[in-house]
Formats: sequence, C-alpha cells, structure tokens
Amino acid sequence: MATTNPLQFIQQVRSEVAKVVWPTRREVLLTTVMVFILAALTAVFFAIVDILIRGGLEQILTIFG
Repeated sequence: MATTNPLQFIQQVRSEVAKVVWPTRREVLLTTVMVFILAALTAVFFAIVDILIRGGLEQILTIFG
C-alpha cells in the first residue's frame, strides 16, 4: 500500500469534499418530516396489529380456559 504525504492527503480530502452535493435546507426539512410521518404510521400499524393479536389470544384463552 502506497503511503501518501499528509499534505497531499488533506488536499485530496478537500477536493473530494468539494464534490459532495449538500442538500438544501428545504430538502432536509421535507426529508425529516417524511421520516416522522412514516415513523408515526409504522407505530400506529404495529399498535393495531398488537391489539388484534392480543384480542385474538384473549378470545382463544377464554374459549379453552
């Protein structure tokens, strides 16, 4: 593995960081809102599934218990 001069390494890092396309404030805001909405929908979905499974198990246990 070839060793790189620390100064060259820093220059290469700076040139690579300059190529990065950073998101705009609006894109970050929209993405954040979408994540919170999808997390809330997922939580509601799993809460409903949990309620249904619990209710089904309670029905089964009352029948056999």
